Amino acid sequence: MAKDKQPVEALSETAEEAVAQNMEKARAAMDDYFSFIQNFWGNTDLAEKIKTYTAQNMSASADCAHKLSQAKDFQEAFQIQSEFMQKQLNSFTEQAKSLGEAYTKVATEATKPFRMST
Repeated sequence: MAKDKQPVEALSETAEEAVAQNMEKARAAMDDYFSFIQNFWGNTDLAEKIKTYTAQNMSASADCAHKLSQAKDFQEAFQIQSEFMQKQLNSFTEQAKSLGEAYTKVATEATKPFRMST
């Protein structure tokens, strides 16, 4: 951090570095999570949706963190956070519906042999 930088610029730069480091750790954890999902659910529509939605949510979080690190004041940070929360709420609603449908399909297929034998 250069001494001639304004405190806000230096803080923003530090925040950007922290976001980058945390996102790298999150990506590694996400890779592990995807391996677990693949092993647990196999190559199903549900597993693919879980992976896709996780990646989308991680990307949205990273984008929000980047925007927050660039905020010039509390009001701008509050607006960025509010917009993020509204978008995520809408996204989660759609994702939950889609995942519920995919889970029902997987569960129906998994229990089909038991239903046929009775």
